[in-house]
Amino acid sequence: MNRIYMDHNATTPVDPEVRGAMWPFYEQEWGNASSIHWAGKAPIDAIDTAREAVCSLINARPRDLFFTSGGTESDNSALLGVAFALKERGRHLVTSAIEHKAILDTADCLESLHGFEVTRLGVDSKGRHDLDAFRASLRDDTVLVSVMLANNEIGNVNPIRAMAEIAHERGILVHCDAVNALGKVPIDVEEMGVDLLSISAHKIYGPKGAGALYVRKKTPFEPLIRGGGQERGRRCGTYNTVGIVGFGKAAELCAEQMASGSNAAVASLRDRLEEGLLERVGDVEINGDPSSRLPNTTNLSFSGVDGEGLVLNLDLKGIAISTGSACTSGSLDPSHVLVALDKDPVWLEAAIRFSLGQSNTEEQVDHVIDVVATEVARLRQIQQSASA
Repeated sequence: MNRIYMDHNATTPVDPEVRGAMWPFYEQEWGNASSIHWAGKAPIDAIDTAREAVCSLINARPRDLFFTSGGTESDNSALLGVAFALKERGRHLVTSAIEHKAILDTADCLESLHGFEVTRLGVDSKGRHDLDAFRASLRDDTVLVSVMLANNEIGNVNPIRAMAEIAHERGILVHCDAVNALGKVPIDVEEMGVDLLSISAHKIYGPKGAGALYVRKKTPFEPLIRGGGQERGRRCGTYNTVGIVGFGKAAELCAEQMASGSNAAVASLRDRLEEGLLERVGDVEINGDPSSRLPNTTNLSFSGVDGEGLVLNLDLKGIAISTGSACTSGSLDPSHVLVALDKDPVWLEAAIRFSLGQSNTEEQVDHVIDVVATEVARLRQIQQSASA
């Protein structure tokens, strides 16, 4: 069976050059990077090189970034680290109803276990934030705002720079989950004005289990993981040298690919797919804001079709897509992102996310259009027969 992968927002395949960069640290340079003898020298040098590459991708100073196990740890560390550091100043946080669960569940924890209050901003039917509503949500005791740069399910790109300016007028820190934006849109922490920013390797053709958190100099921060002093005490524990090296190489390749216009090519494929499905299938609705979204993402609802059923049927034909975030797969609840858009249940249960990547081709896109059109027609016929 020829397989087609269109779920790159869940994860990406590891680039062969990334694998090649990682391999020596399995085989020859396996020492602990914290060791002061010869076995630790090559690993710590490689980690320093990787840090520079990752920081270059987001225009950060190497001293302001520390490595984590991935986006979830980075998000948890950002919220808990700032909240605990500033709890005497205030116990109010502002976030968005369409954040990743790594943010929303951590916010729930701060509320239920630590006495914080959290405002979860709503969005309009296209998933857009209202800046006036955001400004009104800020209070004298607000210590942190956390809003993602780009949504992983519908692809919306949020006005982070404007939100950061509004928050900073009140002396409020700003965290941005940029995990799904990394590599797809330019990221510059100075231009954005954020104080903390989360990223992860496996979204840019790097390894799973490697992420990073940028924390601007002088930002109050209490470490989540202690013991050992690594990463200037901000994230202790033995270095994941292999993963960090892979992250560094992936960041280096990502910068080259973005400069070469790879995202424009992916956006062209996304548009070809979307236009083909809208033309061939009928009764299709785009979820999110087509005017401001990631170049690789489209989220579509096919009326009269159960989204999960369509995903499973396409899987049997070798096509990998999703109904939403991989981190909530297995949940019987509808997507919290689409719920926040106040979608009609008919459209809510019929939503599918396509997220394209570097390996996709026009031939694959055209094949997916054909298969989806056939499967949707078949499933609709079954639905109509069952209702008769």
